[in-house]
Amino acid sequence: MSLHITFRQLEIFACVAKQLSITRAAEFLHLSQPAVSMQVKQVENLIGMPLLEKNGKKLNLTSAGTLLQDYAEKMLASHSILEQHLAKLAGAEEGHLNLVVPETANQFVTLVLAQFTKLHPGISFHLEIHNRKGLLECLKDHGTDLAIMGQVPPELDLVAEAFMKNPLVIIAPPDHPLCGKQKISLHELMKNKFVVRELGSGTRIAMQRFFGEHGMHLKTSMEMPSNEAIKQAVAAGLGLGIISMHTLQQELALKQITIPQVEKMPILRNWYLVHQKKKILSPAMALFIQFVTQNTQKIWSSKYPELSSFL
Repeated sequence: MSLHITFRQLEIFACVAKQLSITRAAEFLHLSQPAVSMQVKQVENLIGMPLLEKNGKKLNLTSAGTLLQDYAEKMLASHSILEQHLAKLAGAEEGHLNLVVPETANQFVTLVLAQFTKLHPGISFHLEIHNRKGLLECLKDHGTDLAIMGQVPPELDLVAEAFMKNPLVIIAPPDHPLCGKQKISLHELMKNKFVVRELGSGTRIAMQRFFGEHGMHLKTSMEMPSNEAIKQAVAAGLGLGIISMHTLQQELALKQITIPQVEKMPILRNWYLVHQKKKILSPAMALFIQFVTQNTQKIWSSKYPELSSFL
């Protein structure tokens, strides 16, 4: 079989396959719906097999469509890397990175991006914020370049590089009885109820592992879908919480919450910069990885010196 599929056709089909919608793909590509449909139909005629099928109102990929999507995304990624290497040879720094991060990391990531883009204005970013489930889905997507995580999933074939400590601390409302005490034992802590993240979240996993290692089990009063919800619930007196220090600077400054002095705390984890092992590193990716691993701790400590003792 001799295929003469153009690069533009691959680009259009990759967008349709990702959106699973001719309409949304047309909007994204700034083309008309008939133009997008025609290009997909031409590729189907060249291959001799359907690429899309309708299931009611839902559009799905056929086996051939899934195969072509994988190939198209790899071709598009290779093309982008070629452009970046050529730009580097010409003395310019160019590129675009798709970065996904958890809500917990959003505050320090924006500080890092601000510093990085000042030094490398030719490199742009698309930033998405997800819970752990969303991060894992993104890491399976060829379109995601890098992710920041606190718990690296062993079941995925990933490269992970630790770049900063991620301390998890107990938080309480300022008027809580524990706040005036020194060196609270874990047994005393267990008498309290906790507001916790949803099952499967990185913080929940680390929390369960820590207390399980000490033969203890937390009493939970409710589950919350985000760190912001936990902080608000704790401030309102609904229970204690366990949360990353990197999300607390505003609440501590406003004295909405406090950090009781609990023995064997904080729970120290690492932040990791992660990408698929089979991912070909573009110049922009390599540059950003180097910057994050060498500078994140310094940027955070400079911005929030009062919190650096937890790191």
